[in-house]
Amino acid sequence: MAAERGARRLLSTSSFWLYCLLLLGRRAPGAAAARSGSAPQSPGASIRTFTPFYFLVEPVDTLSVRGSSVILNCSAYSEPSPKIEWKKDGTFLNLVSDDRRQLLPDGSLFISNVVHSKHNKPDEGYYQCVATVESLGTIVSRTAKLTVAGLPRFTSQPEPSSVYAGNSAILNCEVNADLVPFVRWEQNRQPLLLDDRVIKLPSGTLVISNATEGDSGLYRCVVESGGPPKYSDEAELKVLPDPEVTSHLVFLKQPSPLVRVIGQDVVLPCVASGLPTPAIKWMKNEEALDTESSERLVLLSGGSLEISDVTEDDAGTYFCIADNGNETIEAQAELTVQAQPEFLKQPTNIYAHESMDIIFECEVTGKPTPTVKWVKNGDMVIPSDYFKIVKEHNLQVLGLVKSDEGFYQCIAENDVGNAQAGAQLIILEHAPATTGPLPSAPRDVVASLVSTRFIKLTWRTPASDPHGDNLTYSVFYTKEGIARERVENTSRPGEMQVTIQNLMPATVYIFRVMAQNKHGSGESSAPLRVETQPEVQLPGPAPNIRAYAVSPTSITVMWETPLSGNGEIQNYKLYYMEKGTDKEQDVDVSSHSYTINGLKKYTEYSFRVVAYNKHGPGVSTQDVAVRTLSDVPSAAPQNLSLEVRNSKSIMIHWQPPAPATQNGQITGYKIRYRKASRKSDVTETLVSGTQLSQLIEGLDRGTEYNFRVAALTINGTGPATDWLSAETFESDLDETRVPEVPSSLHVRPLVTSIVVSWTPPENQNIVVRGYAIGYGIGSPHAQTIKVDYKQRYYTIENLDPSSHYVITLKAFNNVGEGIPLYESAVTRPHTVPDPTPMMPPVGVQASILSHDTIRITWADNSLPKHQKITDSRYYTVRWKTNIPANTKYKNANATTLSYLVTGLKPNTLYEFSVMVTKGRRSSTWSMTAHGTTFELVPTSPPKDVTVVSKEGKPKTIIVNWQPPSEANGKITGYIIYYSTDVNAEIHDWVIEPVVGNRLTHQIQELTLDTPYYFKIQARNSKGMGPMSEAVQFRTPKGSNSPHGSPTSPLDSNMLLVIIVSVGVITIVVVVIIAVFCTRRTTSHQKKKRAACKSVNGSHKYKGNSKDVKPPDLWIHHERLELKPIDKSPDPNPIMTDTPIPRNSQDITPVDNSLDSNIHQRRNSYRGHESEDSMSTLAGRRGMRPKMMMPFDSQPPQPVISAHPIHSLDNPHHHFHSSSLASPARSHLYHPGSPWPIGTSMSLSDRANSTESVRNTPSTDTMPASSSQTCCTDHQDPEGATSSSYLASSQEEDSGQSLPTAHVRPSHPLKSFAVPAIPPPGPPTYDPALPSTPLLSQQALNHHIHSVKTASIGTLGRSRPPMPVVVPSAPEVQETTRMLEDSESSYEPDELTKEMAHLEGLMKDLNAITTA
Repeated sequence: MAAERGARRLLSTSSFWLYCLLLLGRRAPGAAAARSGSAPQSPGASIRTFTPFYFLVEPVDTLSVRGSSVILNCSAYSEPSPKIEWKKDGTFLNLVSDDRRQLLPDGSLFISNVVHSKHNKPDEGYYQCVATVESLGTIVSRTAKLTVAGLPRFTSQPEPSSVYAGNSAILNCEVNADLVPFVRWEQNRQPLLLDDRVIKLPSGTLVISNATEGDSGLYRCVVESGGPPKYSDEAELKVLPDPEVTSHLVFLKQPSPLVRVIGQDVVLPCVASGLPTPAIKWMKNEEALDTESSERLVLLSGGSLEISDVTEDDAGTYFCIADNGNETIEAQAELTVQAQPEFLKQPTNIYAHESMDIIFECEVTGKPTPTVKWVKNGDMVIPSDYFKIVKEHNLQVLGLVKSDEGFYQCIAENDVGNAQAGAQLIILEHAPATTGPLPSAPRDVVASLVSTRFIKLTWRTPASDPHGDNLTYSVFYTKEGIARERVENTSRPGEMQVTIQNLMPATVYIFRVMAQNKHGSGESSAPLRVETQPEVQLPGPAPNIRAYAVSPTSITVMWETPLSGNGEIQNYKLYYMEKGTDKEQDVDVSSHSYTINGLKKYTEYSFRVVAYNKHGPGVSTQDVAVRTLSDVPSAAPQNLSLEVRNSKSIMIHWQPPAPATQNGQITGYKIRYRKASRKSDVTETLVSGTQLSQLIEGLDRGTEYNFRVAALTINGTGPATDWLSAETFESDLDETRVPEVPSSLHVRPLVTSIVVSWTPPENQNIVVRGYAIGYGIGSPHAQTIKVDYKQRYYTIENLDPSSHYVITLKAFNNVGEGIPLYESAVTRPHTVPDPTPMMPPVGVQASILSHDTIRITWADNSLPKHQKITDSRYYTVRWKTNIPANTKYKNANATTLSYLVTGLKPNTLYEFSVMVTKGRRSSTWSMTAHGTTFELVPTSPPKDVTVVSKEGKPKTIIVNWQPPSEANGKITGYIIYYSTDVNAEIHDWVIEPVVGNRLTHQIQELTLDTPYYFKIQARNSKGMGPMSEAVQFRTPKGSNSPHGSPTSPLDSNMLLVIIVSVGVITIVVVVIIAVFCTRRTTSHQKKKRAACKSVNGSHKYKGNSKDVKPPDLWIHHERLELKPIDKSPDPNPIMTDTPIPRNSQDITPVDNSLDSNIHQRRNSYRGHESEDSMSTLAGRRGMRPKMMMPFDSQPPQPVISAHPIHSLDNPHHHFHSSSLASPARSHLYHPGSPWPIGTSMSLSDRANSTESVRNTPSTDTMPASSSQTCCTDHQDPEGATSSSYLASSQEEDSGQSLPTAHVRPSHPLKSFAVPAIPPPGPPTYDPALPSTPLLSQQALNHHIHSVKTASIGTLGRSRPPMPVVVPSAPEVQETTRMLEDSESSYEPDELTKEMAHLEGLMKDLNAITTA
């Protein structure tokens, strides 16, 4: 039933997967064969499913007797019902005309009146059940053996014997193995009842243990096998009374080697006789067997061992040991456990198309290792070029044809039994093509490379599809004259070459190629006939290889010249390997024999030979194995021990020499012993090689003897053990009870030890084998030590000082331990004072040398002033880092006052401390010193790089990543590389710089439905790290959805026109207002404006357009701020917009163009920033916005801090005010700086002190302007643009904090100026540079806030910061001179007005000063 349910589940699963695959469409003909339950069918093709077809019951091995009836069971399941037939010895039985054998309705075979005689055995043999379903296939069952028991024949019969009462007896009755189950015993011609004392062994032998008078009588065995019973001879058993004298032990029945199958029961017979009655015990592989507590091991009557339900672990060598106290004998036997074949992996059902290659997998286990054969539809599969056995057991079928369809069975067989497992193969028809054009035949099919065993084919695309990017190809090939065709498919679409492997040399093959598209397979190319190259003639195996041992360490190998081969044999290579190892060695040989020396003694080696000619190595010979000769053992037996039994005997025990030193089979042991007196004779005794103990008897009383043992092989005697002595007892002492208490016990305590001495018990008639000493603090049971019976004192070591120990002394023998004698002692106190600790080192300093090295130095106050070490003191340096928190200390010793710590992590804070040790004195750890290693370029790329499409914007993608795991410093930026060609040179990739605090970035305007590859590289202050692996992402296809769909070209053009129009109108209006205000300016208004600007605004001087206008300085009563308003016409100003570099080839000189698109760029810049650090691939050659750096008046100590701008997810940028005043950023000037005031920093310093910051316009709230309005004489167009932009963005940016560069002057009235920056070059400093305090203007009468922006060009590249010149405030005379210098550039009619203005300005300044 379970098998039937499994079949139904398999059928339902197959149908389900068939339906799913039908929906998915047809598989390509070159696809791999479908396994069970998945048929690659398509609409229009007939649905075929695997048919459940299997055996419910299979025949088993059966034992019968002549004249009886036998049923061999067999039943198979299938729909429709199968036809059952039987084979006997491989031939079908004709059951129609057979009157004794008939087929039962369920398929079983019934045999009535089994026939069996000496010359006629028609029913005995091997039977197999065959089930067939028409149009489906055939399966065969396992093979079952029918054995018919023959006529009874006794190979041994019982013989008259006698037994002493209480001993054991056996009566033999051995018949042929088939009749053993039919044997029974009779006593005095009455059936004998078996019990625990009287048992029958599996061989038929009767065992009677603990014989009594009732066991006397006449015994015979009877064989009843269906016919008349057959009796053996009668034998009389006599039971004799116990003579009460000893007799030698002898085995009545010894175990013999047995072979059993897993799950069977086994009985190892062992019966011994002797007086006293012996006791039987069993050992396996030198381990005693516990038959009392084991459920599977039972000690039967007489001493035989029964093992139930045998497993593989039960295999081994069993020893039966009989011991009666006077003598010990043993016998051994090997138990071999076999296992029937069992399937680890069964074949599975397969769907396939014609011309494909398939493999049926079959993995079996068993002992002995099973052999595997394959059957197809009941017939044996004979291996050929197209049916191959691969990987030992698997069946490979190459180039399938329709006739290969059917049922395949894997049949595994060994000496124990056999088993079968099968699977079905279905050959599918190619489904008809779907509606649509099919490709024509591929063109120009040629063999571009022809070798001996492979051919490379190339071709061109079909004429119907010249591009062929989506075409796949199948190459069909076969041997010329063979109808079976094989197929090889291309690995990817568009590939137009394939290499056919595993061909035969000098063989003609026919090739044709077909192309497939989504509609199906197209036309086949014309057949191409190609012949492989002939095989290079390599030497064949050297014949007649033989090896023989010359000595215990050398073997000679001989061979002859190979029979096949092209050209002269140049040399031979002899390979050899020790059996059981996998290390093969080789040696070059020029002759036909070679002797290998230096081998291990009595060790098996395998040898093989390979011949070489000019073409290379030939075919290797088969391995030949030989063992080196044996030799005398090279080591003595192990673990020799002596046991004094009584006054005249000593028992010797030993173990064999180590296996590697035996050098052959141990044939025996030589025992030599003598009296301890020097001139005594030596006596020798030989024992067998399996014996590991010997009782030496006939010794003198009270005499000391020396013993030694040596091992023997057939070559002689090996080295002997050292002499070991033992003394016989003065008299035969009593050992039926434990010894008495020792007569005295004395202890003498020391600091860490106690000396114990004693005298033996007063009663010297009881055997004392030794003494047991117990001791411990407060209890004597903590430790126990046993010493020899001759010993009278012992020193207990390793005790604690000043501790109270309790000590016991007991004498013991083989019966047990005697009464203990107690004593106690207190160990002496430790008198050596602890050394005073040394002073710890002082002045520990950590000097950073590199990214992984720090030098630790210190001073030692316990040294002389010159700090010279003249003694043996040493220093221990320890260090650790707190990341992670559980890091352990590392230590190193030094003999000088410094140590170089290497192997540290970059950019990591370590703490160090030192201690000094001199002899037994050590100091405490010193105070810790800290040091942070230098940074290093990142050594790992950014990780977890992912690319996703932005929802609603298919042309925009978002790149996310995580910082490198080994950043080795603060990450200052990332560079994103992307390209549509993953194999392009890296300088051809587009780059996207990103600031270091960002882990996401957006890229716009990518091409739809295009694969892009992305790599990311991290940067710190030391340079660039490695790039990440390329991540592929295909942009989505365009969507017609109204949500998030791309803007149509019409909408884009309209939006562009609106933006440009608004920008132009704004610029025109601003220019008109500026001109209008300038012309209406009067002298009176200028004075008012001067007064106004002295408080709120800045003033621009009108001058020649070619003059360099100094920047305005906005001076306020409460704050002093620096803001560049005017632009220098210098051809290369630092603040000009710079094109964004898109790749490594786009880094060009700075663009100094200042066109009218500034306003448009501002607006687009705002739009880009609202998309959270977004950029586009197309049209990205825009200009960088200007850097506008506001300066606020702060308390003294001028410091400028540049902070990175952190962008959040919302479209507007919010900044944390707490991050704006950090003094730890790059300093342009501070009192300790080596740079003079007004000196720009070097490029390298700037690179190391500047972070990449995104262009982010922000506002800084200012107090509302006064009601007095001031307007400028000359409005800078850029200023207008900036003002327009700032005004328009104020509302959305109001309330936001501003990252500013703060300048803290030393005096409130010192003027600050930002001159126009010259082109990049060596920094210069001109002390005569004019610095004019100017008043900035305020905007028109609108209540807006003054806006100060720090707009820094980014895209992840380090830009040099703008040098800020901070000169001292000029004196009045300097101001006058500067005014005079500036007058030369003004018209004469303006001079008076300007002078009046300056006078007013000076008055205001004086007023401020006095205030």
